[in-house]
Amino acid sequence: MNQLVIAPLLLPLLTGTLLLLLRDTVSFRIQRQLNLTAVVAQILFAVILLVSDHEILVYALGNWPAPSGIVLVADRLAVWMLLITAILALFALLSAMRGSDQDGRHFHLLFQLQMFGLNGAFLTGDLFNLFVFFEILLLASYGLLLHGGGARRTRAGLHVVALNLLGSTLFLFAAGLIYGTLGTLNMADLSVKIAATPPENLGLARTAGLLLFGVFALKAALMPLHLWLPSAYSAAAAPVAALFAIMTKVGAYCLLRIGTLIFGEDAGAMANLYANWLLPLALATLIIGAFGVLSASELRHQAAYLVVVSVGLLLAAFGLGTPDAISAGLYYLAHATFATAALFLLSETIASRRGASLDRLVSGVLIPRSGLIGRLFFITAMLVAGLPPFSGFLGKFLVLRAAFVNPLWPWVMGIVLISGLLTLIALTRSGSLLFWRTEGISDAAAAGIGELTPVIGLLTLCLAMTIWAAPILALTKAAANQLLRPQAYVQAVLGATVEAENR
Repeated sequence: MNQLVIAPLLLPLLTGTLLLLLRDTVSFRIQRQLNLTAVVAQILFAVILLVSDHEILVYALGNWPAPSGIVLVADRLAVWMLLITAILALFALLSAMRGSDQDGRHFHLLFQLQMFGLNGAFLTGDLFNLFVFFEILLLASYGLLLHGGGARRTRAGLHVVALNLLGSTLFLFAAGLIYGTLGTLNMADLSVKIAATPPENLGLARTAGLLLFGVFALKAALMPLHLWLPSAYSAAAAPVAALFAIMTKVGAYCLLRIGTLIFGEDAGAMANLYANWLLPLALATLIIGAFGVLSASELRHQAAYLVVVSVGLLLAAFGLGTPDAISAGLYYLAHATFATAALFLLSETIASRRGASLDRLVSGVLIPRSGLIGRLFFITAMLVAGLPPFSGFLGKFLVLRAAFVNPLWPWVMGIVLISGLLTLIALTRSGSLLFWRTEGISDAAAAGIGELTPVIGLLTLCLAMTIWAAPILALTKAAANQLLRPQAYVQAVLGATVEAENR
């Protein structure tokens, strides 16, 4: 079973390589089929890993034992992220296959490289290789962001490149400091050695840890490092923006992983290094994102700010640090990813049928099949605003319930409720402008069921998360409990090495 851990990496890498080699010799239809087959296979691999009897699976590349060799680690959190990413990728790809994938020559190649980088970031057990996978997924995301061309996308791409180059530089500085002070970059080995950091090296180690916090906060769009996201996500093609809904979750995943494994309760003088920063910044992100949703002038811009809102609530849950809060956060992570992706895809459908008004939040023509599209918008708005009885409400309710054990619970409750109210007001206004305050009737073709299928599929997933909330929460609770017991992760990766050192 351990050999299956590398499958989510090999599959997109080999598919991307094949697409590159065959780009001039096969039709676009075959490229689509290869891409789609690879994504479906990644879902199957993620499901197999999820139902595995083994709690933590480890694959050592080249059979080199940790900490000397490179290891891939599939625990419950990593597999949960793999599954969410693969399912999201399926619906984003189905939307792109409606025609937008032909706006650029290398869409399907970049799509698989993006999957390779994302899967690698979730599975790697080594900080340096986390940096490598960050660079892979970021390079692919630059290409996908520019897919289709245009001044707006070029401008947004330049901003993203500049900021992420800075983040990459800081990541290298942090990795160098950690290696210089602790002599390893293996995460499990760092978990063991961080508590034994000599007093004279504590300053360097703490600096490295906070640099990593800054890098991951940039990837997650945590306030004040969130300003790049709205312009980038709103400029991207709708299927690309939908896939990007998981990108900020990579930063959130890293903050959770590093914060519990390396800087957790057992880290000695470095224990809970991120705890004092994460919750206040997450709450600030939540309220800033809500005001962004309220002030947005385009539906795509509004959807981008809703990603910021989701990051704020997600990291607030992680910042609370209890098993119940982390479990609620992981449940909300899947909901927010699917719901915001659906809104990006729906905004493209609306924009393409409103003539010169596009998706601007102004009065425009009545679009064809406005009844069906309006209902889909209404359901999406209820999901992202967190109204009962859907998965967004369940996620928020569980986070708020878990917050009562924290001294800051009044702040958490107040900000979450205020942000939800602002989001609801903004989306109500948007729905009114798009579907009620109309002038004339659009002569554009009506949206077919095929075009709306990805949106319907993503919304159906959110509804399924509501119906089967109990088993899903059991899964996320198991993942949270496993995260807060880093000894199991260390034992799985290092095995006999740790036992020998402890004798």
